[in-house]
Amino acid sequence: MTGPMPLTLASIRRAPKALLHDHLDGGLRPATVLELAEACGYDELPATDADTLGTWFRDAADSGSLERYLETFAHTVAVMQTPEGLRRVARECVEDLAEDGVVYAEVRFAPEQHLNRGLTLDEVVEHTLAGFREGEELVAAAGGRITVVCLLTAMRHAARSREIAELTVRFRDRGVGGFDIAGAEAGYPPTRHLDAFEYMRANSAHFTIHAGEAFGLPSIHEALAYCGCDRLGHGVRITDDISVPGAIADAELGLVAKYVRDTRIPLELCPSSNVQTGAVPSLDKHPFDLLARLRFRVTVNTDNRLMSDTTMSREMLKLVETFGYGWSDLERFTINAMKSAFIPFPDRLKIIDDVIKPGYAVMLG
Repeated sequence: MTGPMPLTLASIRRAPKALLHDHLDGGLRPATVLELAEACGYDELPATDADTLGTWFRDAADSGSLERYLETFAHTVAVMQTPEGLRRVARECVEDLAEDGVVYAEVRFAPEQHLNRGLTLDEVVEHTLAGFREGEELVAAAGGRITVVCLLTAMRHAARSREIAELTVRFRDRGVGGFDIAGAEAGYPPTRHLDAFEYMRANSAHFTIHAGEAFGLPSIHEALAYCGCDRLGHGVRITDDISVPGAIADAELGLVAKYVRDTRIPLELCPSSNVQTGAVPSLDKHPFDLLARLRFRVTVNTDNRLMSDTTMSREMLKLVETFGYGWSDLERFTINAMKSAFIPFPDRLKIIDDVIKPGYAVMLG
């Protein structure tokens, strides 16, 4: 036995990772944004070189406001309106994730935001899926492995959620694994889209809901009790239903928090993003550790790699540095994510048994 490998950014990159919450339009390479903007004639970018543009995205997203954070997406969505733009962004997303050691990823985006140049909803999805497949093939040709599943998002302030739910089911056997709603939470409760969620349930299809990020417990309760979601996108505000008068062992859980823990509802936690949007004041105040210790099904996610200037490995390293986690903790969070994936049960087990456990066995020495 050689003992565990030191926990560094480089070693964490080598560990297999599973990602459930990553936005396609939040993960572009700054250089790609510039090149696609030039190709499609978009002239409203706030910078003309890749380094400056990357810094601008991070700084603009660091406002502490979810609404201001969401404004940065106008620029990335603008350059994702053509078949070439969608395919390239999807392909590079897969390559970037694989380079960071991600072996399974669910990447979401809102097709309704990519219709400005005449593409139909179906065409938007087809070109994006083609890009994901191209990325997987390039990774495989280079000796790597990654499985990427697409989630289709409806915007909660719009009125196309039923249409996007139907689109999700239409593409369920072609690379689309599930449905989501996203956007500003306040004033747009998930129950506005009940028709879409009932359609998903009627078709035995998977869906997650952005809830409990900028808005509190009522958003989580609605997502679970009325909409029946499989997972919670963020869900950090579940702590509004948890009281810790002393030791963590003495924590008192309310009815919603008990339900989330008892039924193993996965929490798609995004540490850096939650600090940026003001959902939590700082990383050391993030409830990730409390929820992990209370044995909620916590998962680590990037949310938006460009806006947060992050990767899965960086998110994990931040948690290691903040809360003192070791390899076995990172393995548990990774298996949590893989157990919660929107793919068939045998496929989940195969990745856990053939890739994740052997990969962490090497790290653990």
